[in-house]
Amino acid sequence: MRNPAFAGSFYSDKPTGLSSFISGTMADANDIKCHAVNSVSFVAPHAGYAYSGRTAAYVYKAMLSSKKMLSADTIVILGPNHTGLGKAISISEEDWRTPLGIVKNDIEMAEAIAGYKKGIAIDEIAHADEHSIEVQLPFLQSTLKDKRIVPICIGDQSIRASRLVSEAISNAEKNLGRNIGVIASSDFNHYESVEEARKKDMKLIGAIEKIDYMGLNILAKELDDSACGIGPITIAMLFALEHNAKKGCMLKYDNSGNVTGDNTSVVAYSSILFE
Repeated sequence: MRNPAFAGSFYSDKPTGLSSFISGTMADANDIKCHAVNSVSFVAPHAGYAYSGRTAAYVYKAMLSSKKMLSADTIVILGPNHTGLGKAISISEEDWRTPLGIVKNDIEMAEAIAGYKKGIAIDEIAHADEHSIEVQLPFLQSTLKDKRIVPICIGDQSIRASRLVSEAISNAEKNLGRNIGVIASSDFNHYESVEEARKKDMKLIGAIEKIDYMGLNILAKELDDSACGIGPITIAMLFALEHNAKKGCMLKYDNSGNVTGDNTSVVAYSSILFE
């Protein structure tokens, strides 16, 4: 069992308060213009709920309109490795507990992905003190109830590694006959002004909306955009292409300055789906 490491800090450790926050933000997530009905791949932020929870709610509300997500057997959640611990590509095969209960692991799927090729490992160390996947789970529990998960912590965010993980997920999906949904956990630009963050991020999001994964990776380096989950987003894009997505669609863009009042140094967040 992977017990929560960030309940009480990134989000409420009280089930009632946590459920109330999620239901409130979901109710406020209005005016969704993207078409989620065939979406199997999403991007959601992972900061403390006070900062990014309202943006994340747009993704999970959109999932309720997706026939494929509603019928999915397993959700693969891809998060960047902020700690540097563990293997370069680390899969958890533990069940994960949150204040809202236990999310079961699809161990067969986890082992199928890990066994695809060298470079992917079953490794719990990378997950022990990592928040990027954990913070997705209460939203998932509140929307797509009783789904099994495969958490994958991405330390190697190279295009080569992203292709490897995407191929491994698709191969396991086909071989096991599972219906899979993918959530990429990422924040966008960090610790620059609102104006600078938006200028950089909109260029990245433009590439994401074209499902141009090579362009995304090139731009992230050229612009020195500090979006932390380029690897997870790239995997989500490759998986979307594998499932015939034609474009990405931004649901919401926000930043921490709208909470702190400090617009000189913000962390930016976006919710995106592929349709």
